[in-house]
Amino acid sequence: MLRIYQNTYRRTARKAVVYSTKVACCNHSTLCGITSHPRRSQDSGSSGSNGKHGRHEEFLLAGNPARGWQMPPPSRGYGMLVVRILRGALKLRYIVLGGAIGGGVSLSKKYEDWKDGLPDFKWLEDAMPQGERWSQFSRNLIEVGSLVKNAIDVAKDDLKAKTTVAALGITSDESRKKYEKLQSQVETLQTEIMNVQIKYQKELEKMEKENRELRQQYLILKTNKKTTAKKIKKSLIDMYSEVLDELSGYDTGYTMADHLPRVVVVGDQSSGKTSVLESIAKARIFPRGSGEMMTRAPVKVTLAEGPYHVAQFRDSDREYDLTKESDLQDLRRDVEFRMKASVRGGKTVSNEVIAMTVKGPGLQRMVLVDLPGIISTMTVDMASDTKDSIHQMTKHYMSNPNAIILCIQDGSVDAERSNVTDLVMQCDPLGRRTIFVLTKVDLAEELADPDRIRKILSGKLFPMKALGYYAVVTGRGRKDDSIDAIRQYEEDFFKNSKLFHRRGVIMPHQVTSRNLSLAVSDRFWKMVRETIEQQADAFKATRFNLETEWKNNFPRLRESGRDELFDKAKGEILDEVVTLSQISAKKWDDALNTKLWEKLSNYVFETIYLPAAQSDSFNTMVDIKLRQWAEQALPAKSVEAGWEALQQEFISLMERSKKAQDHDVIFDQLKSAVVDEAIRRHSWEDKAIDMLRVIQLNTLEDRFVHDKQEWDSAVKFLETSVNAKLVQTEETLAQMFGPGQMRRLTHWQYLTQDQQKRRSVKNELDKILKNDTKHLPTLTHDELTTVRKNLQRDSVDVDTDYIRQTWFPVYRKHFLQQALQRAKDCRKAYYLYTQQGAECEISCSDVVLFWRIQQVIKITGNALRQQVINREARRLDKEIKAVLDEFSEDEEKKGYLLTGKRVLLAEELIKVRQIQEKLEEFINSLNQEK
Repeated sequence: MLRIYQNTYRRTARKAVVYSTKVACCNHSTLCGITSHPRRSQDSGSSGSNGKHGRHEEFLLAGNPARGWQMPPPSRGYGMLVVRILRGALKLRYIVLGGAIGGGVSLSKKYEDWKDGLPDFKWLEDAMPQGERWSQFSRNLIEVGSLVKNAIDVAKDDLKAKTTVAALGITSDESRKKYEKLQSQVETLQTEIMNVQIKYQKELEKMEKENRELRQQYLILKTNKKTTAKKIKKSLIDMYSEVLDELSGYDTGYTMADHLPRVVVVGDQSSGKTSVLESIAKARIFPRGSGEMMTRAPVKVTLAEGPYHVAQFRDSDREYDLTKESDLQDLRRDVEFRMKASVRGGKTVSNEVIAMTVKGPGLQRMVLVDLPGIISTMTVDMASDTKDSIHQMTKHYMSNPNAIILCIQDGSVDAERSNVTDLVMQCDPLGRRTIFVLTKVDLAEELADPDRIRKILSGKLFPMKALGYYAVVTGRGRKDDSIDAIRQYEEDFFKNSKLFHRRGVIMPHQVTSRNLSLAVSDRFWKMVRETIEQQADAFKATRFNLETEWKNNFPRLRESGRDELFDKAKGEILDEVVTLSQISAKKWDDALNTKLWEKLSNYVFETIYLPAAQSDSFNTMVDIKLRQWAEQALPAKSVEAGWEALQQEFISLMERSKKAQDHDVIFDQLKSAVVDEAIRRHSWEDKAIDMLRVIQLNTLEDRFVHDKQEWDSAVKFLETSVNAKLVQTEETLAQMFGPGQMRRLTHWQYLTQDQQKRRSVKNELDKILKNDTKHLPTLTHDELTTVRKNLQRDSVDVDTDYIRQTWFPVYRKHFLQQALQRAKDCRKAYYLYTQQGAECEISCSDVVLFWRIQQVIKITGNALRQQVINREARRLDKEIKAVLDEFSEDEEKKGYLLTGKRVLLAEELIKVRQIQEKLEEFINSLNQEK
């Protein structure tokens, strides 16, 4: 490509030079008076046009004597020189320009080809580590760059000094020494740079490996591929630990005789029992305190051999890397948190078991249970029953006839001050399953007589008997020491201890945590093999008894546990929610309209209708009252009515489901609790109030009844509403005035003194209303005085307030009766109303008012129905699902809501069945290992 561009521009440059030469020659000939021959000129032109510039150029420069043409003068030679220089410059320029363009095009093409050949690195955007891991990776790279840059800068300075010394040719001894010193520094720096590069190259390789793993995990999650992993065969100790976990969840109240073997670690507080367990587990996994009680609940630790040293709680998926101090700190913090969380109700210790598994290279397989330390004195911050609770818990675990008791004794204190030995003697007087461990032997050697230690380790100081006696060192009193450091200190101590000098007080197999771990593990598996068959038979018998009891009590029901029953109840509740969304629109309208009038009727009568009826301008007062109502209270009351209607319909659906033939009463308490909680949480959307306000204001602005059908409906609505209020008023009057004469005769009832007074006042008030049927709602002062004097004439003494209290229901009855009469008169006055309007002879303003109320109720009910169907039913569904999810995670609440003999018996039967099946699986694997 570059060559093509060069040839093109070379030809262009030559044509330009020839053209300039011709112009110069023509100018020169004119000036000298020389005329060119036409043919020669034609030949020259054709020659130039054909591109034969070589011969033409030679003819012009050398001349042609045969034709009488002479050499040009010197001025012409200078012109030709200029022409040649111009030609060379033009040629060079076009060559450079063409080369640049051609090279640029070729380079661009090469770059595009190279770019297309690169692999797709888009996956890096998704696979690169995020969050804290990426930040750490970035910081490491920055540190590498800064270190290498500093080292290179120093090396450059030294090399510069070395070059300067060599360039100056300094040969003196002092300069030579400086040179040699600089040379050694350069070599040292080069070595350091190499080491740094190697170090961070390894770090980069490690990070790249982690990045690849993260990318693989991300791709698996992204594609949602369900990898069918091979079924991993469980180890014996894991299977046995699962059996103990099932028993722990089943037998929390110690009601069942659990005789499966386990290693129980007991000892006085701060005797070092937790340190012994950590030494066996080869990791400092428990929180530490300065003399205070740290172990507040039983901690079951399952030890198993594995390629990596990790720990994991039974109810968690997280694995703690025990080789990292950060994970160890997290593990200790979580253990402390779980212990504090297990202590409730002001207690100091708890029976709730914290289960965890520790795996690692060289760990002996066994199950250990670390118990709270035995105390002799309680502090003020402890519960009053702490001491007894610890004793009871310790005795329970040790009373298991197949439990191995690991009795921990502090060697740095007097043996007579021990509390644990007496408890061990009570549970295992013959010492057939007790292993005695003397801790802090390094301190005991300094404080106690070697003969006394010999007596302790030979079983001659205590009356307590044991299978074996061991001495261990659990540390140097430093919290930061690792297990490896503690074990090394322990081995160094026993190598140099005077206990081994000459005759030797103890045997070598009685010392170090390693020997102790081997002995305990060996005894544990021996006990398991001897007793596991017997325990399996006991659970088989228990299962048979429970199944027989179930068949006798519930012959037609399958044994469903609490979780299964909860799922079934959950399905039924969600089915009712679906049914709620299938209710017809007409049913929703009826329910909403009824609830709306129930919520609004009292306000309509007391705040709008009755006050407007007392004023001279009924319609004006009604307009003012209705607008105030629509702007303030009406939207909120409407939403409240819609919420109550939704609640009522859902509860009625739940009640109807109880009448079904397949209804199970065991779900009633749970369903009621879920519905009540969901309804309590559910609230109507706030924006619904603003929307209803606009709709209601627009509806109430209409004051004209459109057709006869709406008029009749309004009249009927008025009569129905007034009749309902009239019934309520008559009930109030009946309570105020007592039963009538006929009821008194037939039911042997009598009037009270107050009822007699009320009747006397009513008779006087009836006279006033009879004389003035259009009387105002209030009595004048003169009327009150007249009524009072008339009553005094009949020996009835009452005050004005008493008269007013009696007047209010009496006048209301009178007013409602008149309203009913007006409604009857207006029933056939629609056409008169349409012709005369407000000037109609028959006053039908009551009908118009109730028509407006009826219209706003219809419009509001329609809007609420749409909100219920489109939004609120779904939101209630979400609330119910959220409540069900919360209840499903709360075992205590499920136990409270799903209870009874049927549930308890089914739970026990399912649990025993699971334990018995796991035991049989473990026994089969144990027999295969033999």
